[in-house]
Amino acid sequence: MLDIKDSVAVITGGASGLGLSLAGYWLENGGKVVLGDVAEEALNQAKETLNGPVETVVCNVTNEEDCGRLADAAIDAFGQINLVAPFAGIIADGLMVSTDRESGQVKRKMPLEQFQKVIDINLTGVFLTVRECVERMINNNCKGLVSLVSSTGSLGTAGQINYSSSKAAMSVMPKVITAEFFRRGLAGQIRCVAVAPGYVGTPILLGMPQKVLDKIVDQVPIGRLIEPEEVASLIGELYRNEALTGDVFFIHGGLRLGSKG
Repeated sequence: MLDIKDSVAVITGGASGLGLSLAGYWLENGGKVVLGDVAEEALNQAKETLNGPVETVVCNVTNEEDCGRLADAAIDAFGQINLVAPFAGIIADGLMVSTDRESGQVKRKMPLEQFQKVIDINLTGVFLTVRECVERMINNNCKGLVSLVSSTGSLGTAGQINYSSSKAAMSVMPKVITAEFFRRGLAGQIRCVAVAPGYVGTPILLGMPQKVLDKIVDQVPIGRLIEPEEVASLIGELYRNEALTGDVFFIHGGLRLGSKG
């Protein structure tokens, strides 16, 4: 079993939401944190809020040099990387094609830019973050976990062809990465998993109109949203338990998506 105490977590999207919650959990359990985010002001506020050893790096996860600087910052500040949590992500919902109610003809389609931006951040950004951090972990003989964040949306949610595609990719990455590490004798040193939350009570979701929130909660068997701290706690257990790797772990309160998403 691994111990969080004195371990170093690199977290992107760390200025808010799940990333910030995970950072707080890591520090509470005696760990150290390197936060990366593109929003400098929010990043500075997050550092002031958190209590413990925290380094921050303004980082655009779609930029190779930025991801390299983020990984180097962890090694320079704390000498190791033990948890990689590439949580930076966005949504830009919309139907692939929208039809006119009267004519039945296509009146609007998702612009390429709307699709591509989500893929760039949610998928390419994860690849670059993990690649750069894992390189430093191997070269510095660090032991730990890569914890990706998928979603119940990976099962296919209408209006989220960009987001769902990116999160479906997160579902297969742990298997691919674990297999590659196995070939090189690294699978016991660096494990890879993904957590797949359902509806989590992050500021973005809680900012929705109450009627919308009520409809969301009506779909969840446990009758409430998932708390960000519950997701962070799951990641902590996945980190501690060295038998867990190469798979996706859902945390959704029993949620099941219907045929219409």
